[in-house]
Amino acid sequence: MTENAATTDRVGITATVPIEVLYAAGRRPLDLNNVFIEGPSGDDIHVAESAGFPVNCCAWIKGLYGAARRLGIREVVGVAQGDCSNTHALMEIWADERLRIYDFEYPYPPSPSDLDAELQRFCVAWGTSRRRAEEVKRELDEVRAVLRRIDDLTWQTGQVSGQENHLWLIGASDFGGDPPAYGRRARDFAAEAARRPPRDSRLRLGFLGIPPICQGLYELLEAARAPVVFNEFQRQFAMLPESHSLSEQYLQYTYPYGVAPRIADIRQEVSRRRIDGLIHYVQSFCFRHIQDRLIRQAAGVPVLTLEYDRPGPLDGRSRTRLEAFLEMLDLRRAQQTTDQA
Repeated sequence: MTENAATTDRVGITATVPIEVLYAAGRRPLDLNNVFIEGPSGDDIHVAESAGFPVNCCAWIKGLYGAARRLGIREVVGVAQGDCSNTHALMEIWADERLRIYDFEYPYPPSPSDLDAELQRFCVAWGTSRRRAEEVKRELDEVRAVLRRIDDLTWQTGQVSGQENHLWLIGASDFGGDPPAYGRRARDFAAEAARRPPRDSRLRLGFLGIPPICQGLYELLEAARAPVVFNEFQRQFAMLPESHSLSEQYLQYTYPYGVAPRIADIRQEVSRRRIDGLIHYVQSFCFRHIQDRLIRQAAGVPVLTLEYDRPGPLDGRSRTRLEAFLEMLDLRRAQQTTDQA
């Protein structure tokens, strides 16, 4: 995504929303999270703090604000239920600054009828129909099928790295504003990756939580031959589980519905992908940090929790903890092999 992408049909989104509706309405969604983390993230945070955002506020929220300011975004969709309370305050700030604000609410607890009603309301708000949105879903499903292939090449053969997996799946939150072009690039990448030799690994890891704000994590793990073969939220943002309708797709999406659906998904993928250990990334000042205990109790494999506040390189303390975690997993696997002998 580039800064000159801010055109009149661009609509900023603060989290995953039914982008099918926006595309059906002839608009182009722009995930402000991706803009923030791919751009001058420190500058975006500084802009927000200069505008009065507190220092001890989630850096992602400040980044969303700064990114929207930098690109001149004038219309934004915020998740009013199913994300975090900070989003509510951010939307109030934007409304005060005369941005046009739309909201989308994931029903809690999840309810097919309530979600259907919310999808219909969202379609009406954007001047499109549910039928057209469902047609767009089927078009996007073709691209998602390619992303599913990229995901398979990550955990089945190791031909796609954990970072490559992360980048392709996270980009599907808005398909770069141009799904056909995104699909062509994904197909080219999948074909190239399929020609690579399969890779063995020392260990197999999963990454839980929101995408990391720190840099260098995936590279360190790849160098240690302990690749990430499961990116939890990135896979959810890309909507990789197959579905037959918008309602089914957004009910399967675990992110808005509390920790229980996440745990069920994590446990399933830990078993399916033969994962040795999990890295749970938590953002400073985020409520999801509280859920760490529940995830650690239920995951079924060891979990290392990493916390960061602002963008920056992986620090020495985290590197040491990661190396120790991998050594522990090595010993655990050796012990399991001995016990099975």
